[in-house]
Parts: sequence; structure tokens; C-alpha cells
Amino acid sequence: MNRKKMQILSIPYVLWVVGFTVIPLIFVIAKALTGDNGITAENLLAIFDSVHKKALWLSLELAFICSLVCILISYPAALILRSSRLGSKKIMIFIMILPMWMNFILRILSIQMLISKNGIINNILGHLHLAPISIINTPYAIVLGMVYDYLPYMLLPILNCVLAIPDDIIEASKDLGANRLTVLTRILLPLSLSGIGSGITMVFVPSMTEFVIANVLGGGKIQLLGNVIEQEFSVTMNWNLGSGLSVTLMVFVLLTTLIFGRATSSSDSGLVI
Repeated sequence: MNRKKMQILSIPYVLWVVGFTVIPLIFVIAKALTGDNGITAENLLAIFDSVHKKALWLSLELAFICSLVCILISYPAALILRSSRLGSKKIMIFIMILPMWMNFILRILSIQMLISKNGIINNILGHLHLAPISIINTPYAIVLGMVYDYLPYMLLPILNCVLAIPDDIIEASKDLGANRLTVLTRILLPLSLSGIGSGITMVFVPSMTEFVIANVLGGGKIQLLGNVIEQEFSVTMNWNLGSGLSVTLMVFVLLTTLIFGRATSSSDSGLVI
């Protein structure tokens, strides 16, 4: 396929990106830099207000916890899948990605049905004469919803890297006297850092900007920065302030993602035997 045909085929993609990414982004930045008295940085500096700063740090904290929990679940699962037989491996992968086929809102509502005050789990505990759990409308419920929703996005890139590691390298290390812990820390982990980095990006970014899960599982009582931005746009109708907070959050997420990327960029040279 020659260069001209490639350019023609790329036109729909370019139009889509320009129409639904570039133009809205320009609009948001323009709104963020303007106010009633013209150009101003007031909307960007609003992040330093106590309410906004608290919401930002809570968003960062929950996104970090969600990413960490997803890693702690996904990495052992990837190692188990690597050593499984082909048939059982396909079944386990299918089960893990099956929730992704369901609508996002339905997934969150299903978690709400499980952990609510009169939900399924508490009904079962009541029949067993055990004390009910009360995590709904708490940060724990939000983290649970995030982990449930974003776990496949951590598992799949890690699994892809783990499966790509040749068995010959592991067998050679064992022949040289390496035990299981050494194989894990000096071979498997360094060679799969790129997958961990990709997974962190795919989990941390949406977790950091989340507001729907906080509304449903937090009961509107826990304000993440995404909730504050959503309220500025839909409730108070202060689009300038909402845009300023959005741009600030976008820059913060970008910087955090770059830090994660820099931390895992040397994974290809991390093999030590």
C-alpha cells in the first residue's frame, strides 16, 4: 500500500481525533484561561483552595491504592496463568475479562447490590447470625468498585509480558542454582516491568479522574476531584472553574504518568542473573 492510500485511509481517524479530542481540548483550555474580566489564571489556581486540594489528594490516594491492589492481584494471577495448561488458561482469562462485556453502570450497580446495607452479603451474614458489614458510602467501597472495574486493564498487559518470557531463560537460571524467589525477583519481575507500567497507566488515569463510582458507591458523601468538576459543569454551571480544574487534573495525571513511565522504561535492561 503506497503512501497516498495510507493518507487517504487515515482521514477518518484524523477527523475523529480533531473533532472529538483536539477541538474540545482547545475549548476547555480557553474556558480555563478566561473569566468575567478576560484572561485570568484564577481558574487554574483554584486547585489550591482547601476543598479542591483535599479532593485532589483524596483522588490521588484512592487511585494509588486501587493501582497497588490491582498489581497485587494481577501479578500472582498472571504467574498462575503462565503455568496453567492451555485449556484452563483460556477459561480463566475468559472469566477474568467477562465483566468487561457488561455495561459500566451495571457493573457498579451490581457492587452496590452486594455491599449495601440491605444487600446480598449482609443478608447472607444475617442468616449466619454474623455482624453485617458497612462499607457502602465509604472510601473502601469506592476502591472496591475501582478495583472490580479496572482490574482487567492491569491483568492483561502484565499477563502479556509474563507469557512472552521464554521458558529457556527460567530453566537456565534454575540450572545455575536460582531458587523460585530469585527467578521471580531477578528474571520475571524485571522482564515484566513494562507490562506493570502499562497496567498502572491504564488503571491510575481513569481512577484519578473517576466520579461515577464515587457517586454510586460513595453516596455523594465523598468528594473526589472528578465529582467537584462534574458539579461545576452540571450544577453550578461554572464552566470556567470546571475547565480550570479539569486542565489542572489533566496536567497532574500527565506528570504522574510520565513518572510511572520513567520508572519502568529501563525494564528491558533489568534482567539480572
